[in-house]
Amino acid sequence: MSSARSRKCLWILLIAVIVLTAIVASATTLEPMSFTALTRRATRIAHLRCVSVRSVWEGGEIWTESRFAILAEEKADAAGGNAARAARSVDGAANNLTVRMLGGRVDGMRSHVDGVPEFRAGEEVYLFLWRRDGSEPYRVLGWTQGTFRVARDVHTGEGRVTQDSALSAVDGEALHAESRESLNGAIRGMAAGAFEAKLRRELQASGR
Repeated sequence: MSSARSRKCLWILLIAVIVLTAIVASATTLEPMSFTALTRRATRIAHLRCVSVRSVWEGGEIWTESRFAILAEEKADAAGGNAARAARSVDGAANNLTVRMLGGRVDGMRSHVDGVPEFRAGEEVYLFLWRRDGSEPYRVLGWTQGTFRVARDVHTGEGRVTQDSALSAVDGEALHAESRESLNGAIRGMAAGAFEAKLRRELQASGR
């Protein structure tokens, strides 16, 4: 191969790498979203309990599928049919949903994507979910921004809700006493009842 042709091939390869890097950066760059924006843009919002987690190889990538039992449906998916339209008993496959996200662990190999939430069986969450149409798997809207974990007092059973994106804030950050929201807008340690009331006000304001 001539020197000129080699240089041409190298330039083509370099351009391809730059284009691919730009695509990946675009795909993994998250737009900061307020609670109002999350509520309005989510195609489905639900109170859930994780029942199982499994990772699989597909298309050269590791994907993790987390299955959740539905505790309550806050915003139904218009594309999801009758099974997504109301809260119901958590018994039976029809009362479960699966969230599919990039990353996970298979055969001792681990793929980690910063900002992608990971779940464990037994934990309780509120998730703001998104999918383009009814044939696609659900993903968490805004990744850490759309993930709200519930911690319950072992004695009283009282739940407090913390948004994953709040956990990246500096430890010791001052909190608004009234709303229990961190200064960066992420919810942290909010009483579950107050969180549900806030969510339902937003849903009512958006006409859902």
